[in-house]
Amino acid sequence: MNIYATAIDDIKIIEPTVFSDERGYFFESYNKKEFNKLIGRDLDFVQDNHSKSVKNTLRGLHYQTKNVQAKLVRVLQGEIFDVAVDLRKESPSYGKWVSATLSCVNKRMLWIPEGFAHGFLVLSDNAEVLYKASNFYHPEAERSIIWSDPDLAIKWPIDGSPILSDKDSKGILFKKS
Repeated sequence: MNIYATAIDDIKIIEPTVFSDERGYFFESYNKKEFNKLIGRDLDFVQDNHSKSVKNTLRGLHYQTKNVQAKLVRVLQGEIFDVAVDLRKESPSYGKWVSATLSCVNKRMLWIPEGFAHGFLVLSDNAEVLYKASNFYHPEAERSIIWSDPDLAIKWPIDGSPILSDKDSKGILFKKS
């Protein structure tokens, strides 16, 4: 397994060791013992979320105000531009964002600890995304920051506007999060 640092120390890109031969490939996508050693704490994921989206769909930037979630994100099919925004007011990287391109080809995963908003843009014709969450989803505590927030100035790799859910199109500004 290879671990890559990002511009925000707590967020890591994880690249599993893949064993390939004429039959295909095998890799361990999650091992609690190894993962907890990597992040330096004991974490239990309680929920897996799986989405399928078409090209130019943007989901996010989501976060929860209570029962905050850490996430481990990976792509089963296609390719996405994945983004995490630091919402931890005491953090030196507060208001900063990092991104990673995750795909079924590179098999990379993005580790996002609690305290971040998360979103992704589908780059391929369609994409299936699976992410583990450390806390249960609580719709009453969910919030969404607008994808085009001028203070965040995320450089989404899209010309024009993305496909958004009604909820995401009504996202709030970062300053109000």
